[in-house]
Amino acid sequence: MTSAFNRRMLCFSAVALPLAALSRPAVAAGYPSRPVRIITQGAAGSGPDIIARLVADKLSRLWQQPVTILNHPGAGGVTAARAAVAAEPDGYTLYIPTITTFVIMPEIQPDLPIGMSRDFVHIGFVAETPMMFGISPAMGTGSLSEFVARTRNRPDGVFYAANSHGSLPHLTGEMLRKQTGANITFVPYPGALAGLQDLAGGRIGMIVESVGALTGAVRGGSVMPLAVASTRRVPSLPDVPTASETLPGFEALGWFVLSAPAKTPADIVQRVNQDLNRVLAEADLVGKLQDLGAFPRSLSPTETQAFIAKEVRQWRPKVRELGLAQSGTAPTR
Repeated sequence: MTSAFNRRMLCFSAVALPLAALSRPAVAAGYPSRPVRIITQGAAGSGPDIIARLVADKLSRLWQQPVTILNHPGAGGVTAARAAVAAEPDGYTLYIPTITTFVIMPEIQPDLPIGMSRDFVHIGFVAETPMMFGISPAMGTGSLSEFVARTRNRPDGVFYAANSHGSLPHLTGEMLRKQTGANITFVPYPGALAGLQDLAGGRIGMIVESVGALTGAVRGGSVMPLAVASTRRVPSLPDVPTASETLPGFEALGWFVLSAPAKTPADIVQRVNQDLNRVLAEADLVGKLQDLGAFPRSLSPTETQAFIAKEVRQWRPKVRELGLAQSGTAPTR
């Protein structure tokens, strides 16, 4: 009797499971049917904000739905991460975290109840962009090595602007300080625009930001670029040397991925990944991104996760070495 019952149950399961799969609606079939929001930790005018808006505009045209950017700067990415993790996992709130969120934030705030691998699904890769060192033309310094030498000869050194404590621009500035002995002191700013204003006003001597955030000021003549923190020159600024030409191996590349809250339906994740890769292949968007010193790359969700894991292994030791994880204030000279 038991054997006959088990056979009947197996037959029922063989029929019921496919029927259940057929009756389950394809969530992504009508997606998106209403506006989509993208959260970024970048302040208005910052590198993350500029890149997020370019991508959002393309997705909006493709989806025929508004795609709006929500800026949540501050706390090294914590503010944006909190907003994103609290969102409904329905595909209508997406999130563009940066390297800061994965590498520096967990070191600075190890007790933060947010896990980037646990609380988010990573949809795809957007772009990578090098950091840049810029100074006021009034300083009259022509090269990175000349600037470093000048800071050493000034008793008070030079103050430099970078995004909030724990950001990649901050990390890049501290790498320069440690490797060269430059007499520079970090001053946190909420975004590139505020830093550029104080650079023009003479209140700080240097700014560290992404190429995208500084390109306009460089072309306008209000910022003199010292170097890009990469091993290759940026095509849109071919006359700007790389930091590695002075400091072999010096590199600081920011990158952006598109994520969503954990438990976002898998078919929506796949749909957004396909659409993201589609718009990133469009020539006009590629041109706009490269003009900002950002280089798009198409990856699957699995490849994106593997990329993130590799970057975490590479950068976390540097964060500890520089002492950025020890406190919420800038390291002393």
